[in-house]
Amino acid sequence: MPTEQQIRARRALRLATGTALCLAASFGLALPIPFIAPMLALTILAAMNRPLPFKASLGLALVLMITTGSGLLLIPLLQYYAAVGVMLVCLGLFLVFRYGMRGGSALVATFMVVGLTMISAAGATDFDLALQVVVSLVKGMLLALTAVSISHWLFPDPIDTRPPAPAPTLSADEVNWLALRAALVVMPAFLLALIDPASYMPIIMKSVNLGQQSTVTSARSAGRELLGSTLLGGLLAIVFWFALGLFVNLWMFFLWMLLFGLLVARKLYGLSPGRYTPGFWLNSLMTMIILLGQSVQDSAAGKDVYTAFAIRMGLFILVTLYACAMVYLLDNRRQRRNASNPTYTEDRTC
Repeated sequence: MPTEQQIRARRALRLATGTALCLAASFGLALPIPFIAPMLALTILAAMNRPLPFKASLGLALVLMITTGSGLLLIPLLQYYAAVGVMLVCLGLFLVFRYGMRGGSALVATFMVVGLTMISAAGATDFDLALQVVVSLVKGMLLALTAVSISHWLFPDPIDTRPPAPAPTLSADEVNWLALRAALVVMPAFLLALIDPASYMPIIMKSVNLGQQSTVTSARSAGRELLGSTLLGGLLAIVFWFALGLFVNLWMFFLWMLLFGLLVARKLYGLSPGRYTPGFWLNSLMTMIILLGQSVQDSAAGKDVYTAFAIRMGLFILVTLYACAMVYLLDNRRQRRNASNPTYTEDRTC
């Protein structure tokens, strides 16, 4: 029977291989938003240690179409009653994050957040752009599921592997507080995307990651977890870009992604112990994929890659600093409220 260390090593290989395969295939097939597919593959591989059956895969793609398509319903409100539309998006984000923290599917919650933000923001400017984003997400999901199936076939978990322990149950007040905090983290990026969705689409994806990461981050560790993972992701993207410049072809793109994925996966699965959480390493790898994917697209379009990267990285850092500040301010406010109302604190801990 394989040891726990061997099982973790197999999972690290599976995550790196699936993500690299999906990244290379996405750019090779010239998908409209190519960094979406590897991010979906990475999310699924990190969340699930078992392959999805064929029917479940089709069902997940259908869920993606429905949840992201729901953002289309908000477009008329954002166009004609902007204030009402923005408040509904904020309320929807709060409800979705609360659903995820109350035991709901993390993947479905992610899809719903993307639908509420990316789709509605794109449609507020151009309905055809919103439809294109929906189609890109569905294509990316189908490609991601294919890559996930291949990686599970190459590196399967043993049949008798025990499932992971369930996450600790949070109180209703804790869930509501964390969901509000996550929604407020995502909202500024959504408002920026209403101005220019094509330019700020990566910022939305980054803010969604920060919103999810903020639900498990305390005020004390917010700077280290949120800002540190963003800076590390940017550094990895820079090193990856210059390494890719040595031999510019799709095979090297796959191999470099495999190498970087393995380095991060070793930390994510605890093969190389460290003081940072798995969420820190997962967010770092996602940040790298977003920045790298945008840089490759900028290069193909003939844009100034380094200026665009600097602007995008600056925006990422600003969004992350805002997320850190929001976590710190809201947690401090909550601590003051609990200190001024000890009866409430006692009831909550009972």
